[in-house]
Amino acid sequence: MILFTIAIIAGLLLLVWSADRFVFGAAVIAHRFNVSPLLIGITIVSVGTSAPEIIVSTMAGLSGAGSLAVGNALGSNIANIGLVLGVTALISPILLEKGLIKRELPLLLIVTLVTGYLLYDHKLTVIDSIILLLFLLITLYVVCYKNSLDSSQADNDVIDQEEATKTPLGKTIGWFLVGLIILLLSARLLVWGATNIATSLGISELVIGLTIVAIGTSLPELAASVASAVKGHHGMAIGNVVGSNLFNLLAVMPIPGLIATTWVEPGVFSRDYFVLLLSTMILFAILVFFKQKNSLGHFAGSFLVVGYSSYLLWLYQTHQSV
Repeated sequence: MILFTIAIIAGLLLLVWSADRFVFGAAVIAHRFNVSPLLIGITIVSVGTSAPEIIVSTMAGLSGAGSLAVGNALGSNIANIGLVLGVTALISPILLEKGLIKRELPLLLIVTLVTGYLLYDHKLTVIDSIILLLFLLITLYVVCYKNSLDSSQADNDVIDQEEATKTPLGKTIGWFLVGLIILLLSARLLVWGATNIATSLGISELVIGLTIVAIGTSLPELAASVASAVKGHHGMAIGNVVGSNLFNLLAVMPIPGLIATTWVEPGVFSRDYFVLLLSTMILFAILVFFKQKNSLGHFAGSFLVVGYSSYLLWLYQTHQSV
């Protein structure tokens, strides 16, 4: 028990430190290349924090458990909206960029609808996966090209200008990569310690899976988004969530379908996909509603967290009745 407790404490400390270094590296990279933090969040940060989902999806596809990979991608996206964005907004209000509501969020909604259409027959084929990957290329082009036309700069007011300028680019990229690696490893260490403590206390594997493991896979996104918002890199914070969701649907989910035709359990589509679609539509409505205030605050954060908690409770009750 002592070892597991130490693992949790060490995991939390490393998670906070690595998130700080990871976000600092990403912010300085945005500053050095004079690009929008939103673009960095949607691309580099989201791809990095989605690494656990990529590994799970690949291993599941190779072992013939492709349905698990599809469920993992959908579940991660639900957690990103309800848990990651909700908790981040509770800790520090997130300033909204106009381009996000006009471009990236509608794109996410379209991708979510296309994913539902492809999963409607409860299977993911090679053709389906290729379609999703084509949408990935289109999405990357639209996001990168449109953001490059924006006049928004890096968050120069919240970056130490002297440190950002004097820090060598190689060292900045090094901090970014070291922060990402330790971020992912510390999340795994935290989940390992919490899972073993829960098991020793007699908590069922179902409850552990629905809570500790489910939340654990979203810890990198949560830590990166909270650190970004606290440091004032708001575009990076919300860009991480939107980018991770796009990446999960267009790059993570197709992996098992490329390996072999993947049959998806009916419950994954009828329950998890529709919760994801509803969550995405609610997020869109919330951002449009709060557009005049230009920020996502405590009220919206509370609403998202309560919604995610309700989903976990429903998921638990569904499994209990089976």
